[in-house]
Amino acid sequence: MTDEKKYDGSNIQVLEGLEAVRKRPSMYIGSTDARGLHHLVYEVVDNSIDEALAGYCKNIRMTIEEDGSITEVDDGRGIPVDNQPKYNKSALEVVLTILHAGGKFDKDTYKVSGGLHGVGVSVVNALSEWLIAEVRRDGKVYRQTFAYGIPTSGVEVVGESDHTGTTIKFMPDKTIFETVDFKYDILLNRLRELAFLNKGIHIVTEDKRVRANEDELELELASISEADSGEDDLEGFEFTDEDENGDGTATAGGKKSKKQSAIPQHDVSKDKTHDLFYEGGIIEFVKYLNRGKAVLHENPIYFEKQKDGIDVEISMQYTENYNSNVYSFANNINTTEGGTHMVGFKSALTRAANTYIQKNGLEKDGSGLSGEDIREGLTAIISVKLLEPQFEGQTKTKLGNSEVKGIVDSLVSDGLSEFFEENPKVAVAIFEKALLAKKAREAAKKARELTRRKSALEVSTLPGKLADCSEKDASLCELYLVEGDSAGGSAKQGRNRAFQAVLPFRGKILNVEKTRMDKALKNNEIASLITALGAGLGEEMDLERLRYHKVVIMTDADVDGAHIRTLILTFFFRYMPDLVTAGHVYIAQPPLYKIKKGKAEYYVYSDKQMKAKVAEIGDKGVTIQRYKGLGEMNPEQLWSTTMNPETRTLLQVTIEDAIAADEIFTILMGDEVLPRKMFIQEHAKEVVNLDI
Repeated sequence: MTDEKKYDGSNIQVLEGLEAVRKRPSMYIGSTDARGLHHLVYEVVDNSIDEALAGYCKNIRMTIEEDGSITEVDDGRGIPVDNQPKYNKSALEVVLTILHAGGKFDKDTYKVSGGLHGVGVSVVNALSEWLIAEVRRDGKVYRQTFAYGIPTSGVEVVGESDHTGTTIKFMPDKTIFETVDFKYDILLNRLRELAFLNKGIHIVTEDKRVRANEDELELELASISEADSGEDDLEGFEFTDEDENGDGTATAGGKKSKKQSAIPQHDVSKDKTHDLFYEGGIIEFVKYLNRGKAVLHENPIYFEKQKDGIDVEISMQYTENYNSNVYSFANNINTTEGGTHMVGFKSALTRAANTYIQKNGLEKDGSGLSGEDIREGLTAIISVKLLEPQFEGQTKTKLGNSEVKGIVDSLVSDGLSEFFEENPKVAVAIFEKALLAKKAREAAKKARELTRRKSALEVSTLPGKLADCSEKDASLCELYLVEGDSAGGSAKQGRNRAFQAVLPFRGKILNVEKTRMDKALKNNEIASLITALGAGLGEEMDLERLRYHKVVIMTDADVDGAHIRTLILTFFFRYMPDLVTAGHVYIAQPPLYKIKKGKAEYYVYSDKQMKAKVAEIGDKGVTIQRYKGLGEMNPEQLWSTTMNPETRTLLQVTIEDAIAADEIFTILMGDEVLPRKMFIQEHAKEVVNLDI
């Protein structure tokens, strides 16, 4: 596209200054943990994506350099470097040092933009030890340097170039962030998402870091035990230490350890360079999401419409799975709380489905399908791009533009009606599955009503095997989910009965990834868990009725224990996602070894810690006991190492990336064997014990 409109310093408008960013960084990037750290990269990349949406950028490259800094390059027009009249500074300096400064507020410059609307790159600058901006524009290469958001040079001409574009290099400030260790896979997932959502844009990602302690890593991998290899690397989930001591530390085995991420320190991606280019856009996105699933129709359904300056794209495909995955985006932002585009999609889908089954006599009683029925097994992407998105909700990820609902509704309604008429075999397959889902839903409704009645607080209605606590304030109560009667017995005897409850499971709970809700609710272990928690499940879940604010999964440190833990997490993710997102789910960290020398006893949590401790105290006169299961610990040991709030370490489970989490659960727990086999073969050598 030719640059027909003027884009220079006069396009850069200023709303406010940069004063408070370093004092209150969380107000601008959400947090100063790993999530906030990665957000810095997203803000820089968003500027390049906005250039691409305006038609001036085709190529973006993001590199993690060997020193851990970030380099992001695009071939857009280049940030203007001429004088910005109001501040009498170069436009480049204004953009990088003043909040809400950028071309995004000029409707003639950018029709659509994402990110934080001009906050982004100046915030990145403010929170970086150093930042270097290079602009290729007007046949020259311009450069300006910064430290902690303050210019350390003026705009200098450092070369010539036949191309245009912007390069931003920065090193996050170690005094601001809890960690400055970028996780390549987290960045890769987001940039892949952007490549899908913006078809035709070419994004390359690369990680140049060299592992400094290669010999140590090889030793660590060589010492991975059976228990270590059973640890689940659940991409998309993040585990963080509970701050038991209130000072940023947690206590493990009687010794304090700094709060740290339990995500393995070595990224799971085998390749460190990825070329992301998807000409098919969200059609390829849906195929990517369903690549490990059996699909009902080979080619995804696709609709596209432009109206009143709003672009709408929708792609959808049905699978044989029992859960639905509908993801919505507005200006490339994942609207996890939905909004008007999601409402329009769901209502049109349900209406089009019922119109078709009634017209073709596919249902005898004529009661129709619910939205839940027709969405079973559906994977869909809804992407809207508009000039002035209005975001609502607690996390500002809910689209509020009322005009979007009608556009999406008419697009889906007309498009699906036409598709069903032109593809009757596919339509029948979809609706036969939906009608089976309806029968299952009706059966599940009866089961839910039963569990709802049982979820009243009267002790007599609670599961018989539940050893409840006496405390009635849910915010103080903990529920331990324990594997087997032996471990359950130790936990019941060792716990603090005032605020700790114990619910033992007999064997492995049902794999809900392979069954519908009605069958899941008939499973005794699952029914007992739902009843004990007291908050219901699915869309009807009410966290106000939750009886325990800490739900702790406590399983053996072996392969079977890891499997049971994954089964429970799968159930929570599919049927109780609110429980996870609200931060109520934890994983206990029982010790793997007890080391004894004389009268001194030490509890350690991995092979690596065991070897380090033996090297520290000397191996003469040392006895080492490996715990094969929780039941091998007496109640006092289990309490002091794993259940005592003063000495334990808990990992809090959060959904870091819902799309990645869905993918990993589908692979690990779904019907398709080949994807699971390939996943295990690819990542087996990369599994590292979660050392706490």
